[in-house]
Amino acid sequence: MRAIGMILAGGNSRRIKELTKNRAVAALPIVGNFRSIDFALSSMTNSHVQNVAVFTQYNSRSLTEHLSSSKWWDFGRKQGGLTIFTPSITDDNNLWFRGTADAMYQNLSFLKKSHEPYVIIASGDGIYKIDYGKVLEYHIEKQADITVVVKEMEEGFRSERYGCVKMDNDNRIIDFEEKPIITSSNTVSCGIYILRRRHLIELIEKCAEEDRHDFVSDILVRYRDVKAIYGYKLDTYWSNIASLEDYYRTNMDFLKKEVRYFFMIDYPTIYTKVDDLPPAKINTGSNIRNSMIASGSIINGTVEDSLVFKKTFIGSNCYIKNSIILNDVYIADNSHLENCIVESHSTIRSDYYHKCEQGIDVVIEAGDRFIM
Repeated sequence: MRAIGMILAGGNSRRIKELTKNRAVAALPIVGNFRSIDFALSSMTNSHVQNVAVFTQYNSRSLTEHLSSSKWWDFGRKQGGLTIFTPSITDDNNLWFRGTADAMYQNLSFLKKSHEPYVIIASGDGIYKIDYGKVLEYHIEKQADITVVVKEMEEGFRSERYGCVKMDNDNRIIDFEEKPIITSSNTVSCGIYILRRRHLIELIEKCAEEDRHDFVSDILVRYRDVKAIYGYKLDTYWSNIASLEDYYRTNMDFLKKEVRYFFMIDYPTIYTKVDDLPPAKINTGSNIRNSMIASGSIINGTVEDSLVFKKTFIGSNCYIKNSIILNDVYIADNSHLENCIVESHSTIRSDYYHKCEQGIDVVIEAGDRFIM
């Protein structure tokens, strides 16, 4: 692959509320076994991109731990591999990354020392599978300055939370609005970009000279009428974790057979850091309907239209419906949880009742385990 990869994973979203209090968006658990960043990393390795940099910043501890061994994504190699960049204090700079362009500028040596002619830039909070090689072929065919992967969303989608684009008949982007209040376009940017490495270095250095820091606002939007920017249409599943509702919906989408098969059965594979856990144990008397149970969990109650993540215990006579139970949660007997997300490491005491009547609630409960 004639490209290096750069994954932007340092951001935070207040729309995800309590779930990002102690973790980055890119480290959010997905479907029991995965993290958000796994999907971008897996697409990189499946596209034979051998040199990848991950830029972290906000609440980076859990993300750094997850990426501590690059072998899970086949980046444990002598040449290239996986590099993690975090903000650092130097004689010349004492600032955090002030934006995505600034993050690249503060680590511009990575780009300058690389030899591949192209760069793939991806967000760490997108849920998708894509062959970056096909996007690169499209980029070269169009003789584009920048190629943006876009997705046409269904009617009613709240596209104002994303970058919205308009294209002509040749798929050249003629308008790019970043999170507009009102938009007539339902075609959104997937946060995936391809451009020449030397061209990116020039644009990043120009941004720094003008004290500009954001890749989307200060490069894509600003140069949309100057550069040849084309859109590559993605026709498979894509979701972005931009809010609590997005997080809930994305996980629940995996209960649909076609989505589950696309990511977990169809080639190529999504890779992640593997924990040595026993298979899930479904005890006699339990009842599981249209749900996914991750490894290391023990189920004694009823679970319906829900996802139960790793190392979770659900006691007798419990009823879990339309909910997401994150890692290492203990739910004691006779508890009822409906339309909610239970944060990792929570302890739900017996006879607990929580049903969200509108929207989604995040449940966080602390307490001693095994006290009934």
